[in-house]
Amino acid sequence: MTDRLSITFAALADPTRRAILARLAGGEATVKELAAPFAMSGPAVSKHLRVLEQAGLITRGRDAQWRPCRLEAGPLRDVAAFAEEYRRFWDANYERLDAYLQLVQDGLQGDEPEHE
Repeated sequence: MTDRLSITFAALADPTRRAILARLAGGEATVKELAAPFAMSGPAVSKHLRVLEQAGLITRGRDAQWRPCRLEAGPLRDVAAFAEEYRRFWDANYERLDAYLQLVQDGLQGDEPEHE
């Protein structure tokens, strides 16, 4: 069985699915509304929605004939927590680089000839 984070990353790997999630971040939408910006068939959009739903990234409700899709942010929190560890790594590297560049800059300023 694949872990939840892998399923989430697999769902996020497709730019169409990321665009759908970005649209849903603004509020609920129907399948027709979600499909509008894409040059693809309704079944193709439905397939993307199934992948997002299976990953737990969206839910689909039912209100009479209207089936709104909504964003479910839980799996995205897991992605953010995973990425946070790497952000700390890069922050530490940038801090070391900043310190090194400051040393180099200070050394260069100390080598300037004095003006009389």
